Formats: sequence, C-alpha cells, structure tokens
Amino acid sequence: MQKHLDQFRQDLHLIPETSFTEFKTQKYLLTALQNMGYNPVKIAETGLYVYIDNHHSETIAFRTDIDGLPLQEETGLSYQSTHPGYMHACGHDGHTAMLLGAAKYLSETRNFDGTVVVIFQPAEEGGGGGREMCEDGMMDRFNVQEVYGMHNWPGRPVGSFAIRSGAFFAATDIWDIEIEGKGGHAAKPQETIDSTVVGSTLVLALQTIASRNADPIGQIVVSVTSFETSSKAFNVIPQRVHLKGTVRTMSGEMRDLAETRMKEISAGIAATYGAKIEVNYKRNYPVMVNHEEHTAYAAEAARAVSGDCSEAPLVMGGEDFAFMLEERPGAYILVGNGDTAMVHHPLYNFNDEAIPAGCSWWAEIVERRMPAS
Repeated sequence: MQKHLDQFRQDLHLIPETSFTEFKTQKYLLTALQNMGYNPVKIAETGLYVYIDNHHSETIAFRTDIDGLPLQEETGLSYQSTHPGYMHACGHDGHTAMLLGAAKYLSETRNFDGTVVVIFQPAEEGGGGGREMCEDGMMDRFNVQEVYGMHNWPGRPVGSFAIRSGAFFAATDIWDIEIEGKGGHAAKPQETIDSTVVGSTLVLALQTIASRNADPIGQIVVSVTSFETSSKAFNVIPQRVHLKGTVRTMSGEMRDLAETRMKEISAGIAATYGAKIEVNYKRNYPVMVNHEEHTAYAAEAARAVSGDCSEAPLVMGGEDFAFMLEERPGAYILVGNGDTAMVHHPLYNFNDEAIPAGCSWWAEIVERRMPAS
C-alpha cells in the first residue's frame, strides 16, 4: 500500500494548481476514489467529499487541502511540477495522499460504528475554501459532530506529532494602502508631494504597532510585503505608491488594535505630508482554535501511532481550517516531515516516509472515537 500512496503523492506533485483551479487534481482524485469503491461528490467547485456510512448517527469529518502555490519549483525531482510557475510547496499533495490512504483502509476494514465524511478541500492558500464549504452548509448537511485536520511540519522527526490546545494558528488579515501624492520632475522635489517618501515613512511607522502599541506579551506581526510606484523612470517622482501586506494576530484584541492603529497612523502621515492615503483592511482567516477535549483525543491517537505527541508552538501562519473549528469542535495536528526545506520554499518536498503515520492517525481517530461494537 505504501508504494501506491507514494505514487498518488508524486502524481499529484506533478500537477499543482492554485485556489479554485484544481480541476486536474479533482479529476485525479475522482478516479482514485472511484477505484476504491466510493462515489465522490463535487463541492466548492473544485473540491470533493466522500461519505462512509456505517449506519450509525455519530459523524466525524476529516479535511485535507489540495491546492498548490504560485512558486517555481527548483527541486529537480523526477516528478517535479509540470506546471511552470506552480508547485506543491506546502505538502498538500502529501496531506491528500495520507487521507486517500486512510479512506482506502476505512473502506476495506469498516472497523468502526459511525459515519465518516472525508473532505478534499480546495483553496486553502488564501482562497478560503474552508469558509466556502462551511457556508455551503456541509457541517449541518451531514450532522458532523467532530472535525479533524493535519499538516506536515519540516524540522520535526518524520512521523512524529505535535499539537496544542486553544489558539494555535494566527488570524491572517490582509491589507493594501493607496498613497496619492503630487508627481513631478526628480530634479524639482520642492514642487512635488513625494509619494515614495510618504510610503517609506509609512512602512517604518507601521512597525510601531507591534513595537510600541501592542502589549509585548501579545502575539502580533505586521509585515509590508509589496511597495510599488506608478513610475519606472529614473527622473520622475511618482504620483502614486501602492503598499500591500499582512497582519497576524492571536486574539481579537490584537486584531482590533492593528486595524485601528494602521488607519490612525496612515491618517497622521497623510496630514503631515499633504498626501492622500486610503487604507483597505480585510479580515481574512480567523485564529484557528483547537478544542481542549478533542485535542486530547487527537494526541491520544498520535501517541498510539508514534509513541509520542509533544506540545506544539504557536504558529503565526494562517490556516482556513479555522472556519471548520468555529462550526464544530475538533483539532488540528502537526506531523513531522523530517530535515527538509521549509514550506513555501522552492526546494521543499513532502517526505513520503511520513505517509504511514498520517494514514494511521486518521484511522486511529475513527476507531477510537467510534469503536466497533
């Protein structure tokens, strides 16, 4: 079975697709699941789910993500991405293979009394596929009582597990700022309102949200990730500057503070320089919060599989599984990927040696939470 799951994973690695464009991936999964005897159903345009009904009312949902990233792969693997400019740089191909393996095992053994909904979710990487599935009513439609998710973690020993109760992954807000100055000749700055100076001042000032406005023990990250001007010439002071970035927080209080201070700081700098600044702040993924009781269930299953489950650190990355955990109790766990490049890196590759641990953890959750009578 390991050989087949490795092949699943490597086949998926060849065809990475970004949010809501996962049509080849969906087609591949449809065929794989049908060959296992399932009747997959499409959801959220490019997602899928299968329903394993053992004629009992209790229902557990498992979710994995299937999308890739807009990143050029540099691994040189024999199964390197065939889609230029796109790669599975976060291991969603591996997550999907692990859940395929668990689905195959559950279909063959049926060693549980209950119902399992296996979800292959598109658009985790910023697209909010988890939110769309919740808004579509998936949790209510199947009367889901619990939901579980998993992510690989480079730097941890292969197949080892880590988890934490409560806030785990950060809220991931995104923002963009339009600065309007007065352009002109670079040799006559006195006749302009220099939007590059305004933008540069703003980039530095935004860092004071974390360093001087937030409680030092609060978790907050404010990052400017793009600085674009309306001019590409050497001798023109641009009329406009466009900034983009992200804010990561672990609490509603920090989230409110970041948005409020970003707007206040922008207004102050606009007044200082005589420029116009428009802030567009979008609250994206919420904080992902593991439920205490279900974190314990997940950790017990992990210890049964690997012999250990350690305390995971807080993660300032985002995860749209948060929407599902807002709808239903459950937990999200990390599984070790070994000494590999970090996720979102052009040299990253999911470690196939982690597949058995992931498959076993999914199955262990089912058999422990819904044991056969």
